[in-house]
Amino acid sequence: MVEKIIPGLKMSCYNTTLMGVLKGVTDYFQIPLTDAWLFGGSGHAFLINVHEVLCPSGPYVWRRETFYKLVKNLGVEMTDLGFYHSKSTAEEIKQVEAVLRKKIDAGTPCSLLNMENQLISGYNEKQFLAQQPWPKVDFPPKTLTFQTWEELGKEIHINFFTYTHVEKADDRTTIKESLNYAVDLAKNPAKYRHEHYSIGLEAYDTWIKAVEAGYGSSHGNWWNGTVWMECRDMASKYLTEIASKTRGETVEKALNLSRQYGKIANLLNQARDKKFPDAEKIKVLQEARKTEEECMNEIQDLLNTL
Repeated sequence: MVEKIIPGLKMSCYNTTLMGVLKGVTDYFQIPLTDAWLFGGSGHAFLINVHEVLCPSGPYVWRRETFYKLVKNLGVEMTDLGFYHSKSTAEEIKQVEAVLRKKIDAGTPCSLLNMENQLISGYNEKQFLAQQPWPKVDFPPKTLTFQTWEELGKEIHINFFTYTHVEKADDRTTIKESLNYAVDLAKNPAKYRHEHYSIGLEAYDTWIKAVEAGYGSSHGNWWNGTVWMECRDMASKYLTEIASKTRGETVEKALNLSRQYGKIANLLNQARDKKFPDAEKIKVLQEARKTEEECMNEIQDLLNTL
């Protein structure tokens, strides 16, 4: 069977699968970025998005326009080829598949987002070949059959993306714009959320209400906690890197924020535990919210020193 594969394109293993795709892309383009700089510089380290009943879709359903701009600061232009679903026409499917094959032929990385984000390694005569995010976990499907997308069954709600290498911004620009994004997520969540989801500080309120309504032991509680814990851990590490690249009072401000985000990560690690009592879960979520709200003021203070 004839195959067209993009050599050297390898997805990294994160629970935040979008970052797994992007790390694979930056490695392919030989852009030297640490994990923390990727999460932080793209702003994703500061995102939290929670569905009103803790649906596990929280990490995937949010408005990404500003995120794309921040990713470009890291040297990658990410282009959304559009959203496709069970009612998409055969012609629409044929057209996007043709674009993907052309991009792959040119050595341009592509990805999909359906149940998870996945890099598309290439294609053969029958199907696209998609990388699975986690070693030894046979999920989500590693192929996508042309025209039918039969592997997705009735769960077709898919976006496709392409990635090109562009000139990256200087570190100061990356830092300032990513931290401004962190503050804006808290101050203007409506810019970034979809209906039934909550962004930023409001996400904690929604999470607490969902726990009170009986969703604290759900798979969605665990998965949201797992992803957002990873993001806050990376925010902590990103701020440590910011401290290493700056001087004067900025250093201690960044290190203090690093400690605060590390604390939030630990609290979310507790909150994600399905067996953790709901009353205790609510307490740690309240503490995480309070700490993150304090971080917003500290980030603004840090920005004033840059």
